[in-house]
Amino acid sequence: MKQLGFFIDLTKCTGCATCTIACKDAHDLEVGRNFRKVLEAQSGSWRQDRATGAWHQDVRAYYISMACNHCADPACVKVCPTKAHYKRSEDGLVVIDPLKCIGCGMCAAACPYEAPQLDKKARKMTKCNGCLERLEKGLQPICVESCPQRALEFGPIDELRKKHGDLAQIAPLPAADQTKPSLVIRPPKN
Repeated sequence: MKQLGFFIDLTKCTGCATCTIACKDAHDLEVGRNFRKVLEAQSGSWRQDRATGAWHQDVRAYYISMACNHCADPACVKVCPTKAHYKRSEDGLVVIDPLKCIGCGMCAAACPYEAPQLDKKARKMTKCNGCLERLEKGLQPICVESCPQRALEFGPIDELRKKHGDLAQIAPLPAADQTKPSLVIRPPKN
């Protein structure tokens, strides 16, 4: 089965959130509902050398552009009581059938990436679908196309893994073995 997925290059992502804004605009999402978000991870500290008084630091920070990872073992699909969540056989994308969705939110509670979002007006769960309407026209997802740093790629996950490796987790993301995300990450330098 073909499986589409995302590659995120953390050496290039500046946290500008253009991907988030482009997605929000393309899908006409109201305030508070985002299919893609940018997370910030930071660690390290400053310490003073008592002998010399000099300050030393090991501070690190990076950004992670995150959406639905169209997991190989999606938690949302497992818990959906109406089977509205399903994995498409032709491309492995995890989508929601709005005719079956009752907006219960069990998918949102189960997803470790917080991908499913409630459309309060429609009372249905929604999430990134890889921009299916764009894919059908031969275009890339809007987040990938809009990234000014070219930090995102989208395509067959096996090709992305061959090209970029198979790292699929980094702090603050959950362990990849939970849902087996269709995701490849290039970690930040240092």
